[in-house]
Amino acid sequence: QVQLVESGGGLVQPGGSLRLSCAASGMIFRLYVMGWYRQAPGKQREFVARISSEGNTLYEDSVKGRFTISRDNAKNAVYLQMNSLKPEDTAVYYCNTENKWGKGTLVTVSS
Repeated sequence: QVQLVESGGGLVQPGGSLRLSCAASGMIFRLYVMGWYRQAPGKQREFVARISSEGNTLYEDSVKGRFTISRDNAKNAVYLQMNSLKPEDTAVYYCNTENKWGKGTLVTVSS
């Protein structure tokens, strides 16, 4: 069965950077669109970024120019490089493909 495991979250100061990773198993990874979503406290889960099997990317407007999604098909992994982090980026970040979700990794941006 498909499993998605996120890692890389933590506490970072405003303006700092983090790199999230998602390790996938139980699927032919290279064939699937992979995405990152986030859920801030008291808010609904929202789309952050996605990358197609061909490497085409799409970003939510508030993260454009700051976040970069990438994938390594040899490692069955997808990444989210987050730069210039803001307090409003604080959320649990989830990896997604089709209707499968990881358990999430917490990112806290605070001084």
